[in-house]
Amino acid sequence: MSAPTARPQPSPRKPGSATPTPAAAATQPANRRQVAPERVTGAQSVVRALEELEVDTVFGIPGGAILPVYDPLFDSRRVRHVLVRHEQGAGHAATGYAQATGKVGVCMATSGPGATNLVTPLADAQMDSVPVVAITGQVGRPLIGTDAFQEADISGITMPITKHNFLVTDGADIPRILAEAFYLASSGRPGAVLVDIPKDILQAQTTFSWPPEMHLPGYRPVTKPHGKQVREAARLIADAKNPVLYVGGGVIKAEASAELLELAELTGIPVVTTLMARGAFPDSHNLHCGMPGMHGNVAAVAALQKSDLLVTLGARFDDRVTGQLDSFAPDAKVIHADIDPAEIGKNRHADVPIVGDCKEVIVELLEAIRADLATGTKLDYSAWWAYLDDIRRTYPLSYDRPTDDTLSPQYVIQAVGKLAGPDAIYCAGVGQHQMWAAQFVDYEKPRTWLNSGGLGTMGYAVPAALGAKMGCPDTEVWAIDGDGCFQMTNQELATCAVEGVPIKVALINNGNLGMVRQWQTLFYEERYSNTDLATHSLRIPDFVKLAEALGCVGIRVEREEDVEPAIRRAQEINDRPVVIDFIVGKDAQVWPMVAAGTSNDEIMAARDIRPLFDDDAAADDPAVIHETIDALEARSENAAAEEETK
Repeated sequence: MSAPTARPQPSPRKPGSATPTPAAAATQPANRRQVAPERVTGAQSVVRALEELEVDTVFGIPGGAILPVYDPLFDSRRVRHVLVRHEQGAGHAATGYAQATGKVGVCMATSGPGATNLVTPLADAQMDSVPVVAITGQVGRPLIGTDAFQEADISGITMPITKHNFLVTDGADIPRILAEAFYLASSGRPGAVLVDIPKDILQAQTTFSWPPEMHLPGYRPVTKPHGKQVREAARLIADAKNPVLYVGGGVIKAEASAELLELAELTGIPVVTTLMARGAFPDSHNLHCGMPGMHGNVAAVAALQKSDLLVTLGARFDDRVTGQLDSFAPDAKVIHADIDPAEIGKNRHADVPIVGDCKEVIVELLEAIRADLATGTKLDYSAWWAYLDDIRRTYPLSYDRPTDDTLSPQYVIQAVGKLAGPDAIYCAGVGQHQMWAAQFVDYEKPRTWLNSGGLGTMGYAVPAALGAKMGCPDTEVWAIDGDGCFQMTNQELATCAVEGVPIKVALINNGNLGMVRQWQTLFYEERYSNTDLATHSLRIPDFVKLAEALGCVGIRVEREEDVEPAIRRAQEINDRPVVIDFIVGKDAQVWPMVAAGTSNDEIMAARDIRPLFDDDAAADDPAVIHETIDALEARSENAAAEEETK
């Protein structure tokens, strides 16, 4: 358990600070520091531009084609480079940094395999609308197209998975292209941008001056909504009987959580927050119905299905929320507000389409609703709330305790959330632990829940936690990971140990690829093909020993009474990362669940329990529900008694 204790500390930063994003800093007059033209190399121009863009952290690995940049970077007092152990780690760290801070995350890699290792993180960032800029080296211009050593057409490769990308052909364009890259990444719908720079341009002399004049013809993101559309939205809200505020990650991107709270409290409309919007609205608020979707809670799914109006804010009608699309919210009209016009009407027809920034949309919607209320309009959703409250009482989010004395993963994650609290940042991998972390941790603030929601990238959690902690060093950061995900990127714990980034890892070790195993249980007759990772049966690897080898403190927990003491011990260790190996049962499952390709009407609150919130006559008789629950509890107790007899 030994590890060096003297380490450089992350540069200080207050989480959620009001400083402008790097792209905004490049375009706001107050930050347009004048730099007279001077002769530099292309590599020096890159570093100078990053400094003027107020970048403080870059994640990357040097290599031949990008090496010229690393020489002036060595002298920079304003840009800290974090040497990761794999370029995928650099990309996910940049994403975690951006998600936690709201700033642009920056990663760097060499040509060929270095650049291609960024493909998954770039696709991930683009899918979740995260502002990331990747700077890659490229073989010299005379060698492009010759299959030179470590040559790959990274611009062509990433064209479908980035918001935009650049191949620099003139060193004089470096300041302008980097300024444009940051502006594109962070404005409109945020996303991933790649800048590919040939090595000969980095080595050659050029001219640097600041600020550059950007040239982005045709790129004019609309942020201010059309007043007529907003007024029509207010009219639909006034006429609705069963409206829902369907909130997506765009609300967090727009920093519109305060305005959302004001809108909900003014109208009394129920709120549901998608997986990417957890924390956009406080979980503790009585207007919050929870998270909808495949593993959402029953009340949130019912609210959408039985709604007569979806007030959609920064959400994209993702298949994991809608289930079978043609049966989703069949009686609902749709107000769809999004900054990306391509999303409006893509999956569901919008009765009132509104293109604009969510913050500005909500502000204008508040004004329109207040004007209606001033004329005597009444908003009465008491019958709607009586219906939803009954569902909330009948189907609370819960879980079954194991009957075989194994540790419950839900209990572990709930304990982490309780002890770390709402001010911590939680980064999840992908799988069962991701869903449990979304369900059983209470999120009260935006930018405290980070995950790979769209692409679903296993291995995201540890490097994302590294990036989040670099961006918010005074905030407690937890990576909630599974034993499958953890084995994909755990090498970045070495980066954390060396760089002095004391993240904490709650490793939910069930010995299996848990979500895949759950599907095999439910849909493949319990034929468990290639899901046993042997982390239980053979203890390969031994995660405690692995943690110690990577410069971390390793702790193993197998009993419930040891869970909270282990978490508290981890919280007290802040000179190195901590990994807690929670040995949990392999049979725990994520519920509720809407099976892929089925209607949300077919949601299962738990195995063999289907809520009847449709028009089925049995739905009017709570006794039917409670008899089913009682029968299941009795079955569980009998199974436990039989196990004790054995």
